[in-house]
Amino acid sequence: MSEVLDIATSAPPRARSATAPRTQLMLEAPIVPTLLRLAWPNVAVMLAQAAVGLIEAYFVGWLGTAALAGVALVFPVLMLMQMMSGGAIGGGISSAIARALGGGRRDEAEVLVMQAVLIALMLGVVFGAAALAFGPALYRAMGGNDAPVLAAALLYSNTLFIGAPLLWLLNCLSSVVRGTGNMLVPALVTCAGTLALLVLSPALIMGWPPFPRLEVAGGAVAVLITYGAGSLALALYIAAGRSLVRFRWRCFRPDWRAIGEILRVGGIAAANTVLTNLTIVLVTAMISGFGAAAIAGYGIGSRLEYLLIPLVFGLGAPLVAMVGTNIGAGQVERAQRIAWTGAALAFAMTEAIGLAAALFPSAWIGLFDRTPEAIAIGTLYLHRVGPLYGAFGGGMALYFSSQGAGRMAWPFAAGVLRLLLAAGGGWVAFRLVGAGPSGLFLMVGLGLLVFGGTIAAALAGGAWGRRA
Repeated sequence: MSEVLDIATSAPPRARSATAPRTQLMLEAPIVPTLLRLAWPNVAVMLAQAAVGLIEAYFVGWLGTAALAGVALVFPVLMLMQMMSGGAIGGGISSAIARALGGGRRDEAEVLVMQAVLIALMLGVVFGAAALAFGPALYRAMGGNDAPVLAAALLYSNTLFIGAPLLWLLNCLSSVVRGTGNMLVPALVTCAGTLALLVLSPALIMGWPPFPRLEVAGGAVAVLITYGAGSLALALYIAAGRSLVRFRWRCFRPDWRAIGEILRVGGIAAANTVLTNLTIVLVTAMISGFGAAAIAGYGIGSRLEYLLIPLVFGLGAPLVAMVGTNIGAGQVERAQRIAWTGAALAFAMTEAIGLAAALFPSAWIGLFDRTPEAIAIGTLYLHRVGPLYGAFGGGMALYFSSQGAGRMAWPFAAGVLRLLLAAGGGWVAFRLVGAGPSGLFLMVGLGLLVFGGTIAAALAGGAWGRRA
């Protein structure tokens, strides 16, 4: 592996072995049609994954406000794991494989596949163990002090995170396939899992015959079943030689240079993911002083913000592959044009969602909870933050593009600034100034604006340079 990487650093920009048609497409075809062609199945899969959370929340809502509030406490932790495994480490996997294939180094790409699987399994075990050990203290700190709320949170959390390696493995294998430029196969696998979840989730939550009634744990069990089946399907697809890369089992041992190539991008992205979720956790903790209904209301409102991330990831995964492939081939200016195109599309999509949510907040919040307190807090959040969703969406598209380019310093700095403004500035507005939830949510919105603006300014200022 080290010899492969050494050769890679000295090879001419366009020197590559037989280039697959899909790789050639990303290097030479018109940007907008190619991006949309790659994005549509990925947008479908992200909508399907977003539907998983909505389906689960809808059926959990049948169990009452305490159950819904308990699941809302766990949701940021689940999203942290999803974002780390799929968007952060997964982005590092896709980026490394795309850059290797763009430079014509398929052998290196296949070594990276095995290291990606190893990383995913190890991190899945570590994340699951941490969630089981520290979950009770975390949920109490977030405001889960009512016994029914805490009990629901722990039942859901402990059931889900026992199977954490399955979630990591599915996102890893999906990222491997996406790194080759194939967005359709992961989309089909995830959409099939979502359809299965439509039946499994309510059946296990409510105990429809012949299934047992597991209440909130049923939603977690249904998720684990679908992720396990999806992991098996993708593993069989790669093992059968249907992908541009294959498993090389003799390489299934730590290769630190290959691991470093993935974590150089994925590790920083994972830290940024922690910052994003920490922001939500701290805001949840502040709003918890208004009671379980307020937690549920903010959880429902912020869930829409969370759902923007997988939606933008529908564009983001193709951006990682396209930008990474062009960077690997030395086509930096084309990679930058791809990034700006993706950011414009993401801005338009997320701004439309944010404005609709701000204008009609009850249409969203009323799907999950109709108590006046929850509706009031959720509506206030969407009024203050929804109109700035476009800045967040555009920034996330540039964040994924930066993953493909292997340049993550400025996206990390943008995440730090967002945390300082949303959580730190929000605390000042909420506690010291006495502006209450309204002031807190204004600072949350400002954090989104600064996040997107910082990454855009960095790219415009030449953060990627002019040479690969």
